[in-house]
Amino acid sequence: MSRRNRQEASVSLLEDRIGYKFKNPSLLLQAITHSSYANEMKMRKESNNERLEFLGDAVLELVTSEYVFERYNDLSEGDLTKLRAGMVCEQALSSCAKELNIGEYLLLGKGEDISGGRMRDSILSDALEAIIGAIYLDGGFTSAKEFVQKNILNQIEDKELFFDSKTILQEMVQNENHKQKIRYKLISEEGPDHNKSFTIALYVGNKQYGCGVGRTKKAAEQEAALQAIKKLQENK
Repeated sequence: MSRRNRQEASVSLLEDRIGYKFKNPSLLLQAITHSSYANEMKMRKESNNERLEFLGDAVLELVTSEYVFERYNDLSEGDLTKLRAGMVCEQALSSCAKELNIGEYLLLGKGEDISGGRMRDSILSDALEAIIGAIYLDGGFTSAKEFVQKNILNQIEDKELFFDSKTILQEMVQNENHKQKIRYKLISEEGPDHNKSFTIALYVGNKQYGCGVGRTKKAAEQEAALQAIKKLQENK
């Protein structure tokens, strides 16, 4: 099979994976073309995915801004900005890209491939943003928004640990009552070293507001903080 045929087959498989059929498949091919591959193949500089990444980043920011604006009615502009930043950070996007197995389809230079580029957070997050940009150009804003909601926002909502919940909660409590202190208490630690599970309770003053479970203490604290944010919002 020729290189072109292999690329066409890869694009078709990736379309199935991401749930979007391109009218112009070359856009998706560009979205998965890393600069290392373009350089190695002596392709034109604009043939890599960096320009699409730029566009996709803007689309993602708008869709995510609308999402947090509508969902978190009580948060200030500053808190919304922090929340959005946590949701579209490199780690969060990379995790979503791994769920879609995007790394398997990337076109990388040999050196980048050998050094583990298919699983590198920066490369995966950039590729995911490039795919968003490609969908936007191919199908318009509505198609791009649907993709973001299905494959990024819903995924992050399930995990909900990429939000900067601890910082947001701290600021919410300080705004409500300067005397109240937030305290995290380890309730249990279970499992072998390679697969730990931590349960942490969160108290505001003497009242428990959340209880989080995670594979690290930090993840459990973030989950507990997120629960506390929701409870404070409900109380309002």
